[in-house]
Amino acid sequence: MKVVGLTGGIATGKSTVGRRLAALGLPVIDADQVAREVVEPGQPALDALVAAMGKGILDDVGRLDRVAMRARIVSDPDAKKQLEAVTHPAILSTILTRLQAHAAAGAEVAVVEAALMVETGSYRNYPVLLVVTCDPTDQLARLMARDGMDEEAARRLIATQLPLADKEAVATHVIRNDGTREELLAKVDAFAASIQG
Repeated sequence: MKVVGLTGGIATGKSTVGRRLAALGLPVIDADQVAREVVEPGQPALDALVAAMGKGILDDVGRLDRVAMRARIVSDPDAKKQLEAVTHPAILSTILTRLQAHAAAGAEVAVVEAALMVETGSYRNYPVLLVVTCDPTDQLARLMARDGMDEEAARRLIATQLPLADKEAVATHVIRNDGTREELLAKVDAFAASIQG
């Protein structure tokens, strides 16, 4: 089975590309969704986080309190390392299990979608890396419109990720989302056809 890593900058259209690939029948594993699943109540990763950081990271019903976790990470540099040391292996294990299931079911191609694939280095796990990108000016405008942010806040958020050019530099395939939605979908369709050929 051929495995495609799918990533891109914030507000470049990565999620739209992922949804289109899924609509075309390719199995798409959303790493962000997996990251949420591995810290659900009853999961070993959540138990390990509570053991390491205390019950203050839980909300009233025993779920991970994401606001409290973010505050902890900001105030304690080691908290982010602890979080990643617990969750990253659980996320990777879950993704691998799902890839194996897709392979066993006869899938010829599967896609793993993750926002920070290049930043974390996990893109190296995938022989095919599809990066969705666009003009940085368009990215800024889309983010401001999508999330209702002012320009300064949007620029700060974009700055937390690698520049688009750095992501493009390690890609095996690039889809530029500088036109209409229809043009983007046509590019995705062409990529899907080529990767399945």
